[in-house]
Amino acid sequence: MTRDAGRPVATPSQTVGPFFHFGLTANAALGTLAKDGVRGERIGLRIRVLDRDGPVPDAMVEIYHADAEGQYGQAHFDGFGRLPTDGDGTCVFETIRPGAVSTRADGAQAPHVNVCLFARGLLRHVYTRIYFSGDAALDEDPLIALVPPARRSTLLASQPSGEPAVWEFTIRLQGEGETVFFAL
Repeated sequence: MTRDAGRPVATPSQTVGPFFHFGLTANAALGTLAKDGVRGERIGLRIRVLDRDGPVPDAMVEIYHADAEGQYGQAHFDGFGRLPTDGDGTCVFETIRPGAVSTRADGAQAPHVNVCLFARGLLRHVYTRIYFSGDAALDEDPLIALVPPARRSTLLASQPSGEPAVWEFTIRLQGEGETVFFAL
């Protein structure tokens, strides 16, 4: 708002960004979640953000996940990371593979990474999850069971050949193969 003769006057609204790189602290350490001594399988999590026209070079990706035992917010591992995407729409987190998370109903959620994405053109950030393809616990996960079977592949990270410690996940904001996003 601006002021005209002491009274507030509405100013036009705008969509978000692309301002994330401008205001984001250049701290690559926010992409390294697993410090020395943290137990668990060390992995690289390569996330690529695409819209209908191709890579989104100015998005911001936040992730949050449990430790290898399926516990959140432990002193040895807080599970939070934040990185901007590069010119190819990619960012890479160094972390550990999360464990299954117990639920109150005596079940378990398959190992997963929670993702919050901020990008130009989005009026609000969006949320999704990354699951690990081939994980036997996927069949029992209560959240992924709510996703239509034809769309579940949009939530699965895969391993490129020749890189056993790397998992790749593509977030498609629109178009063919659009990623499933969750309303929180």
